[in-house]
Amino acid sequence: MSRQVEKERSLTLPRRWPKTSTFILSSFASTVAEICTFPLELTKTRLQMQGEAAVSRNRFFRDSTPYRGMIKTTIGIVQEEGFLKLWQGGIPAVYRQILYSGVRMVIYEYLRDSVFGKTENNEFPFCQAVIGGVLSGALAQFFSTPADLVKVQMQMEGIRKLQGKPLRYHGVHHAFLKILKEGGVRGLWAGWVPNVQRAALVNMGDLATYDSVKRFLLLNTVLEDNILTHSLASMCSGLVCCLLGTPSDVIKSRVMNQPTDKKGRGLLYKSSTDCLIQCVKGEGFLSLYKGFLPGWLRMTPWSMVFWITYEKIRILSGIDPF
Repeated sequence: MSRQVEKERSLTLPRRWPKTSTFILSSFASTVAEICTFPLELTKTRLQMQGEAAVSRNRFFRDSTPYRGMIKTTIGIVQEEGFLKLWQGGIPAVYRQILYSGVRMVIYEYLRDSVFGKTENNEFPFCQAVIGGVLSGALAQFFSTPADLVKVQMQMEGIRKLQGKPLRYHGVHHAFLKILKEGGVRGLWAGWVPNVQRAALVNMGDLATYDSVKRFLLLNTVLEDNILTHSLASMCSGLVCCLLGTPSDVIKSRVMNQPTDKKGRGLLYKSSTDCLIQCVKGEGFLSLYKGFLPGWLRMTPWSMVFWITYEKIRILSGIDPF
């Protein structure tokens, strides 16, 4: 049997295992990746808020936080708030990853293996991979939006403390309860539109790119299905994710972090579209890529840690590779 035939055969192994296993393994892998790279996520969010300019009713609002680059922001957090504050908002971030990654992987693999299927040459068309990535990312993010909302708001608590403002929350569960009390169930989904848009783009970039690059390498090069192949494919997916998702991420973070009235309505932005317009008008188009560097530096290792961990634990569990 030729090497090419062996590779193609390895990609046709049956995937007869419960979807709950997909959920558990992908949730575990994403938790490991999130904990390892969360300081860069915090730095990225802080940078996205710098220089924020918006109109609140008849009052002009501008964030007074001094401009800092990625390194100075990280150092500033450690010096002014403490080293462990680099993981502030980490608990809701893990909650979000458990739900988001678990759901997206289950949906994507179901669409790939049961709905669309593969071609006669055992290939998964890129256009179908894109559709699968968009649908799985959008649905998974919609369900995990409340945890993402709490994560963003808790990441900004350190800034409020330095500015002499009272802290909004005493902990993760207090944040959930307070948001629910002030804005109702709808308040937990504040900013869900840009959040879902971002997730659809990021997930499309992540899953479609990783899946396509990995299969291309396996079928067209001498590389085997090992850590080198997983690393190369995940590096590509990390870059594509960041390029596609940063603008929506900036909008999402600002909409989620804005102050609200007694009815839970935003005081700075009427909608994600309004936020987009105000960002571009007040700060320029490049403001949509604030935090790109730490976002990219985070997304690439996040993607690598996730995919390498996910592939490894599948093998250790006796399951065929992704």
